[in-house]
Amino acid sequence: MTTARTWAIALTGLKGDLVEVEADLSNQTPEFRIIGLPDKALGEAVQRVHNASANCGLALPRRRLTVNLSPASVPKHGSGFDVAIAIASLATHGRMDAGSIAQTVHIGELGLDGRLRPVPGVLPAVMAAARAGRRRVIVPHANAPEASLVEGIEVVGAVSLADVARWHGADVEECTLRPVPAPASIREEPGDADLADVIGQREAVEALIAAAAGGHHMLMSGPPGAGKTMLANRLPGILPALDDAAALEVAAIRSLCGDSVSSLARRPPLEAPHHSASIAALVGGGSRILRPGAIARATHGVLFLDEVGEFPPSVLDALRQPLEKGAITIHRAGTAASFPASFQLILATNPCPCGNYGVRGASCVCPPMAIRRYLGKLSGPLLDRVDIELGLARVSVAHATDPAGDTVTTDAAASRVAEARARAAHRLRDTPWRINARVSGPWLREGPLALAPVVRRPIDAALHRGSLTLRGYDRVLRVAWTLGDLAGRASPTVHDIGRALFMKKGITT
Repeated sequence: MTTARTWAIALTGLKGDLVEVEADLSNQTPEFRIIGLPDKALGEAVQRVHNASANCGLALPRRRLTVNLSPASVPKHGSGFDVAIAIASLATHGRMDAGSIAQTVHIGELGLDGRLRPVPGVLPAVMAAARAGRRRVIVPHANAPEASLVEGIEVVGAVSLADVARWHGADVEECTLRPVPAPASIREEPGDADLADVIGQREAVEALIAAAAGGHHMLMSGPPGAGKTMLANRLPGILPALDDAAALEVAAIRSLCGDSVSSLARRPPLEAPHHSASIAALVGGGSRILRPGAIARATHGVLFLDEVGEFPPSVLDALRQPLEKGAITIHRAGTAASFPASFQLILATNPCPCGNYGVRGASCVCPPMAIRRYLGKLSGPLLDRVDIELGLARVSVAHATDPAGDTVTTDAAASRVAEARARAAHRLRDTPWRINARVSGPWLREGPLALAPVVRRPIDAALHRGSLTLRGYDRVLRVAWTLGDLAGRASPTVHDIGRALFMKKGITT
């Protein structure tokens, strides 16, 4: 046999394409060539495969070896093709079971000593293999727990290239090599901070619960020390746990970022990029390999932008399209990668650069132009996509010394959120939506559950005066429905509409 075939996966974002790795051995001048649109890292696989094979007692024949990656039109990058290239090349001179090789997907990087090194993106790659109908995949030993999260596929964790060849029927001595460990994750796991730690901000806590219940975006404005960061950090704890599909998608994004994944996390993620983050860090990108940014990593969770007035306006405006579509597509020359971007946005800002503007007992030293410039970074179109705009004040002495009757625990808040979401899901059971923040504006205004004109009168008047845009009108309706769900009502009342209008624009009715 001079030709052998196996399979690998080419990742573009979270999307994976099945790639046929075809090796051919011919009687020409000895050479090892890889064709089929490989990148620089993949082109260097020639030397890794040569050395790894020799050090495992599986030296390649001294003839011309051509490896084709098909389809050639699909861009291929990274070192995750090493194992597939090595196995297909070794199988060209009949050392292994061709049928077994042709039914297996191989993923992994080779070290020069023949060990399989873990690679990022194994989980989305195995998911792509399963969708393509493959039922067996061989991965590095360190990636085996991650790959096993995908149901319906046989996962083999191999320590070395010799183990892979032996698994396919090759007669090779067993190597006593220690498996390469998975890299330590740099991601910090969220703590168990309780919402009861927030004292003296009962109105803010209620607004946070409403945001969690309806999936609404929120802006908090207040002086330093008012509790904005404390509130945002406790939001994931009161959100419902992720279901299987959402947890798998979150884990796939983490895998693509290079984090070690061994189990499905049920807690919604929290991403809080620094205000010095660039557009690429927020939305994702890269010149060679397209990686997800903070927006994609916050999918099914919370994106918290603290000190939002310090972010460049161009970075903030990059949020507008993902907020509307729930996904983001990154285009580069010759390729495009799509990532999910279904997150809950929480913004926090000081009232001015020094933080003391309008604060009782404090002195603001900022000139008026500096205040306008600082707050002007939040553009009108971005603010129009925020459902709740909340002003916070510093905690008074009375609240600080006697907080017992003014706190809400995380468990109590999570219970209220779960009940409100259950009511919304039941009401929306015949629609494509499950939470109020996702409901279409025309359906809210004109659908079967449209509110009576007497109930809508406050926002109709605000729209007529120009205080609201039509997008803002719909967002007030969504918050009103959430307030009704939290109160256990079948539909919002005039009071709910008025409160939602105040939470959006500070307008009293």
